[in-house]
Amino acid sequence: MPRTSQRSAAVPEQLGFAGMPERLFVCTPSRLGAYADCPRRYRYSYVDRPSPQKGPPWAHNSLGASVHTALKNWYALPVARRGTDALPALLKATWVREGYRDVDQERITYRKALGWLETYVAGLDPEQEPLGVERVVATKTGVLAFNGRADRIDSRAGEAVIVDYKTGRSGLDADDARGSQALALYAYAAQRVFRRPCRRVELHHLPSGTVAAHEHTEESLARQVTRAEDTARDIMAAEKAIAAGADPDAEFPTNPGTLCGWCDFRRTCPAGAEVQGKEPWSAVEHLERAG
Repeated sequence: MPRTSQRSAAVPEQLGFAGMPERLFVCTPSRLGAYADCPRRYRYSYVDRPSPQKGPPWAHNSLGASVHTALKNWYALPVARRGTDALPALLKATWVREGYRDVDQERITYRKALGWLETYVAGLDPEQEPLGVERVVATKTGVLAFNGRADRIDSRAGEAVIVDYKTGRSGLDADDARGSQALALYAYAAQRVFRRPCRRVELHHLPSGTVAAHEHTEESLARQVTRAEDTARDIMAAEKAIAAGADPDAEFPTNPGTLCGWCDFRRTCPAGAEVQGKEPWSAVEHLERAG
């Protein structure tokens, strides 16, 4: 791809004095994850201005957002109203319609999502108040100014527990919970926000009704924080190089692979353009075949 200086944001040189601390890298889990998946996708999302045009909305993102918001609003109800009978109205009110192939596919997906929610909520204690629902937690390290929105933070036996809802097709296991940098960073930040231990992280997969969990140690949380700091340093170095005149394509290379078909910027990226793109509804088609 030819270098396009008009679209690559110039990162201003930070003026300072000897002994001044380096600026912190402000980040969220999604920002770090974008770079880890593909530096070029990160550039298109966060560096180039104006950002390249994205593709159409994804149905699976609409589904996930709808379910997450319905659960958030369920916890906002008075305790006496927290039952499964409240869910149809909650889901209907929060339903995002974008990305589906047609009305029939959307209706099938809605019914599936409602069934997941009814099964999930039936196993919850309506009187148990979480520490936070869609709660922002934030903290700083020597490199990062981190903030992220956790789906739910429970209080159990004096400790905080990170809960993340999942609505994707694939089931999850303990390795997924253990390896999730986002969950580890939420736990690291929650310990500081709530001033209590937070080592357990859980992935609640609503379609299968399963929970994948991992118990972190202080050492394993520290390792994930170090990984995030290393990523932040790589990003800041690439941005600084571009500001000094380096080729943006070289500083933020592509990472071709199976994710290219799902990328919002597939049509812009030379590597992605060579990959067969997914339809916006591809990730929910299996729900039409499910019993």
